[in-house]
Amino acid sequence: MNETGHLFGWAFGDMSKADVAGYLETLQDAALDNARQDAASRGFEVEAGTEHFAVIEQGETLVDVGNTPGGLVVRCTVTILGAAAAGVHPEGPMNG
Repeated sequence: MNETGHLFGWAFGDMSKADVAGYLETLQDAALDNARQDAASRGFEVEAGTEHFAVIEQGETLVDVGNTPGGLVVRCTVTILGAAAAGVHPEGPMNG
């Protein structure tokens, strides 16, 4: 039986380039690809069209991104499908 769950994908970038045309889209693509790879490594599929992105910049949120290279993080949350997917939940910077 197919179940659904969620997990994160990540991409890290340079905050000084955030305003460059296409830069954030490139990071979003990388974060989605990271989520797909993580899902596949666990035996799950990513449900098409379920990706949601959050851009986290140093000083803009309560999240401390000071230790990330460039101070810019793009997080992609996706819905995954597969047996036991309901037991996978995105938590903090890692997927549970």
